[in-house]
Amino acid sequence: MSSSETQGSDPAAQPGQDIMPNDEMSNATGFPIVTRTDFSETTFLLEVEHPQMARAARPGQFVIVMLDDHGERIPLTIADFDRDKGTVTLVIQAVGKSSREMQARCQVGQTLFGIAGPMGIPSEVSHAKKVICVGGGLGVAPIFPQARAFKEAGAYVIGVVGFRSASLVFWEEKFRSVCDEFIICTDDGTAGIKGLVTQGIETAITTHGDIDEVVAIGPPIMMRACAETTRPHGIKTMVSLNPIMVDGTGMCGGCRVRVDNKVKFACVDGPDFDGHAVDFDDLMARLQRYRPQEAAAMERYSESCKRLLVEEEVR
Repeated sequence: MSSSETQGSDPAAQPGQDIMPNDEMSNATGFPIVTRTDFSETTFLLEVEHPQMARAARPGQFVIVMLDDHGERIPLTIADFDRDKGTVTLVIQAVGKSSREMQARCQVGQTLFGIAGPMGIPSEVSHAKKVICVGGGLGVAPIFPQARAFKEAGAYVIGVVGFRSASLVFWEEKFRSVCDEFIICTDDGTAGIKGLVTQGIETAITTHGDIDEVVAIGPPIMMRACAETTRPHGIKTMVSLNPIMVDGTGMCGGCRVRVDNKVKFACVDGPDFDGHAVDFDDLMARLQRYRPQEAAAMERYSESCKRLLVEEEVR
């Protein structure tokens, strides 16, 4: 799960709402940002100080983040946690109004207004002896805690990650430290295998005839492709779903998904589900539902940014 917003949704945005200048944000109370890393023009990492969250977090869980007291509630899968340092790590893709606002305003020394969680059922680290952990795009980050957990449980871990090109690859050494084998796939062939993560899965299955489980996190179309790749082999495949979400507690009903022809709520029944039972057509249709609102929110945000630039020039 990246978030409803990272799919572009901003149904709660208010018309005419302006962004808060950076100096106001720095004076706000909240959770300190201790590290920021930019992986690309749109993808960035925030390490946030939150000792209680770091102690409670488990692989597969997510948090609800608010940039400020007027901000949208953004669900983000926990990409990492460090109990000794008391920090949680989030990797965010700036594609919608709120995530772009976070990209512009979240700097080391500033704070996030609120972080609620950890939410969702932690991923089951089974007794599987050989596991493939697959991450695509933004899903690369949250697959890391799962790979590490399987490794700590004694499994032979094969990591498969996919990016558009070599310039977008991140955390390679981090993954190699917890994976027995590590396969990079790129769309343009500039790193690792040229092709999709499904080719990496097929390579691993061909090499190892005793894969017990596959765990995949990424865009819905990627997770569906992973599930279809493993289906003929009868390999258990778990996916982490990222439907539109508001409260994260099962109250709003926005994160409804269909699994094995039954309605489930990703926030409280998941986010992990059997990939062979998920109705991906329904999931992807629901993710398109707020496109007009998303476009309107981005337009308002862009206008707010322009006004601030004009005001600064006048000063």
